[in-house]
Amino acid sequence: MRILLVEDDKKIADFAAKGLRQSGFAVDIAPDGKEASIMWGSVSYDIAVVDIMLPKLDGLSLVEKFRKRGVKTPVIFLSAKREVDDRIRGLQAGGDDYMCKPFSFSELLARINALLRRVNDIAEPTTSLIQVGQLTLDLDTREVHRDEIKIDIKPKEFQLLEYMMRNSGRIVTKTAILEHVYEYDFDPQTNVVDVLVCRLRNKIDKDFDFKMLQTVRGMGYVLKTR
Repeated sequence: MRILLVEDDKKIADFAAKGLRQSGFAVDIAPDGKEASIMWGSVSYDIAVVDIMLPKLDGLSLVEKFRKRGVKTPVIFLSAKREVDDRIRGLQAGGDDYMCKPFSFSELLARINALLRRVNDIAEPTTSLIQVGQLTLDLDTREVHRDEIKIDIKPKEFQLLEYMMRNSGRIVTKTAILEHVYEYDFDPQTNVVDVLVCRLRNKIDKDFDFKMLQTVRGMGYVLKTR
């Protein structure tokens, strides 16, 4: 899953980005509202974490701009302001959640995952488990099981599997995978998606009769349960 982090405080941005990447997200950092507008206009993000007090273009105006364009990316606002009126303005501007600084990374991660579950309409028995058929993925432990058999996968494979599971039953294009699994400065002129899908398929399908990760020729890939 791919996150746009808009934060002009480099220490906060680096701290949050490091934790999010370790948690399996692809993270693009914008230090001001103007640069964030350029990045957001060219990339499809799964979620945006936006500081309100930004140089060049403030966070409220940035989000209002994209909401007027019909962009529905979930947004978490960050702000040092703690007044109720400030939180209300953030929600009225198009934000889905609001966190006051300073914040704990564990709370930020929990709120991001909660928003993603809500947007993707995923019913989960715990705060961390995603299940599609007999395949389960735990966001907290980073463990993957199929038919209760543990499958060892690498970080990028985990990111791809999470994205496919959140979009199970839908055809996902190679371009979409590049946009949601890799970061802003990644060179798309490679066969990296094919290689990554092949590696993941070998791990989740090789020892099972039914192949869940299927290729739709000329279109992309789909994760099926039957």
